[in-house]
Formats: sequence, C-alpha cells, structure tokens
Amino acid sequence: MFAVFKTGGKQYRVSAEDVLKVDKIKGEPGEIVEFGEVLVVGGDSVSLGAPTVAGATVAAQVLDQGRGPKIIAFKKRRRKNSRRKIGHRQEFTLLRITEILTDGNKASKEAKPRPKREPKPVAAADSAEGSESSGSESSAKAKKTSKPKAARVKKPAAQSKKK
Repeated sequence: MFAVFKTGGKQYRVSAEDVLKVDKIKGEPGEIVEFGEVLVVGGDSVSLGAPTVAGATVAAQVLDQGRGPKIIAFKKRRRKNSRRKIGHRQEFTLLRITEILTDGNKASKEAKPRPKREPKPVAAADSAEGSESSGSESSAKAKKTSKPKAARVKKPAAQSKKK
C-alpha cells in the first residue's frame, strides 16, 4: 500500500517503513505526527482525492531534527566594488512512515517496536569457503595479485626545430 501526501509545499510518495526528509515540522524525536492532506491512496484499488482523500491520514515517527549542508550565495557586481556573501542551512525533519490509515482511523500514539535484524550466520559461510579451496590455493592467489606492474617508459618529447 502506498500514499501520496503533501507537506511543506511538496508531495511525497511513501509506503510503510519508508524514511524520508521533509521541511521542518513540529515534533520531538520519537513522537508520532500525522499528515491529513493525503492526495492518493493506492494498493489493490487506487483512491484519488478531489483534492484530498476523505478520512485518509499518514502517520510517521520523527527520527531527527537537523540542518542541511551550508549553501553559500555569493553575488558580485563587476566594476562596481559590490560584493555580497550570505550562507544558509535549510532545516529538515527525518521521518519514518509507520502507518497509512483510511476510513478515519486514528494513528497509535506510540511507535511500534521494529523487528531487529539478525546478522547472517558467519560460521556457515566460512566453512563453505574452506571446503572449496585449500590453503595453498589462497596463498597462490595472493602471490598472483601481488605482482608489481611494469614500469612505463616515457618517450622523449618531440623538439621543435628553430631556424
């Protein structure tokens, strides 16, 4: 399921668990915010709004409040002894979409705990590599890759004839 919502004069297409940067909105990290201006809700059937979908909201968890990179606006008027240098850092909010709600449902006030991903079993991967190649082959591979490159010979530059 996906949704298109509008905030900060821009439109964003999102689905559950997406992380995106939007212009700064009010909210502390960990807080749930709702966006009511949903333009499209899609999935099995698509609902288009005129201008918005009635009863649809997008809930998101605030991950961080931050500032973007510095942008320098430098203006110079030549031969006029006029220069102007101004720096600017745009503020943003980092969000994780938690739910896309329809039919007037309300978002849960607390974020659902995310399942922790477990690392792949390392022991199985090491044993598979060990059975395929022996120790002598791996040292041979290391010797092959450690060959020095042939030195390039520079050709003398062509000299122009002066008369």
